[in-house]
Amino acid sequence: MSNDTFGAPWPPLPARTVLVAAAASGQGKTTVTAALARRCVRAGQRVSVFKTGPDFLDPLLLAEACGAPVRTLDLWMVGEAACRAALARAAAEADVVLVEGVMGLYDGNPSAADLARACGIPVLAVLDVAAMAQTAGAVAQGLRDHGPVPLAGVIANRVASEHHAGLVREALQRAGIPWLGSLPKQQERLPERHLGLVPPAELPRLGGVLDALADSLQLVDDAWAAIPPATVWPVPPPEPLPPGSSLAGRVVAVARDEAFAFCYRANLELLASMGAEVLSFSPLRDEPVPARADAVYLPGGYPELHARTLSEAHRWTGSVRAAHARGVPILAECGGMMALAQSLEDAEGRAWPMAGLLPGATRMQPRLAGLGPQVWETPQGGLRGHTFHYSVFDTPLATAGHTRKHPSGAPGEGLYRTGSLTATYFHAYFPSCPPAVAALLGGAAP
Repeated sequence: MSNDTFGAPWPPLPARTVLVAAAASGQGKTTVTAALARRCVRAGQRVSVFKTGPDFLDPLLLAEACGAPVRTLDLWMVGEAACRAALARAAAEADVVLVEGVMGLYDGNPSAADLARACGIPVLAVLDVAAMAQTAGAVAQGLRDHGPVPLAGVIANRVASEHHAGLVREALQRAGIPWLGSLPKQQERLPERHLGLVPPAELPRLGGVLDALADSLQLVDDAWAAIPPATVWPVPPPEPLPPGSSLAGRVVAVARDEAFAFCYRANLELLASMGAEVLSFSPLRDEPVPARADAVYLPGGYPELHARTLSEAHRWTGSVRAAHARGVPILAECGGMMALAQSLEDAEGRAWPMAGLLPGATRMQPRLAGLGPQVWETPQGGLRGHTFHYSVFDTPLATAGHTRKHPSGAPGEGLYRTGSLTATYFHAYFPSCPPAVAALLGGAAP
């Protein structure tokens, strides 16, 4: 997309904006982003945080750190124009804008580096220096020059001592790269499980952990203040929804609890903007599908960790069966699909009965079964999103089609239909194709 999309850029706004990136996953991007956000909030600053790429768990934790919702930026899934618009709005309202990258800085197509260049965001590199010292200078140089990207500086993670920090700092200075600070080795790390970080709702001591991280972050204030502002583009007016995107007057029931927590905030916002009344309910607490529901949306999550409770939630299972029998449109994604199979086999090999709307069983396995961006080519257009799961679905039900992997175009996740139910492991980003969402949930015809 050309730079003429919004006309000429405005003068840089005062919001300090950086994209927090690293050489690889597991280097401490989320930890540093959370510590920096918490530190700025406690200093009385307004902080806006974004997460690059498909992710449900990091945004939940980062929202706890900054005290505000965290939204998604992704050049392919969200779109360059929407990313710029979101950044422009955030920069106009906040003092600090932090964008956590995804994987390594140059990994993926598009990568976090592509986002930084497209939106004019300086990169803050997190280097895990637990097993290096002077070599940090060479790694930082590579991160800066490979693209290249505008490298604002480095925060060294897992620093062992003041002497260790000095060696890293001197190596960076020789490479002409600003030293922004350091974070020592943490005695208490943010807990993880097979799909990523443990959700905040399961961490009663998370506030204390975030405060401890902010306390231990040794930020060089002068270097932080010297980071050049990002290029900020004028905020465009909201684009009208395309034809066929109406859910006016319809009630959409959305499962929202610890077992069904993987839902883009933008998905719920879009449903409301299309005129739907969104009602939340909790299958995990045996709440039935609301009687007024005209459609049901079951996002992904961790049903495998709550299989016993779900198997005993008879009001929930009876209500979703009744809704299906009435022909209510149901969209079930990943964990939502798992909860509608006949049974779910957890990681310990125990099989639990589920709602039984889909013939067959889902089964957890120790290795990944699906990962990466995909697109669902619907009659209304391409609905973009991603997949990330460890379970497999053993079913005699024939697929009604497949998503396509990005960028290869190879067949992706299966799409299953039975009656008014559409189920798949694919997680959709609704704003990428509102007419497709309206059609799936029984709204206006295209």
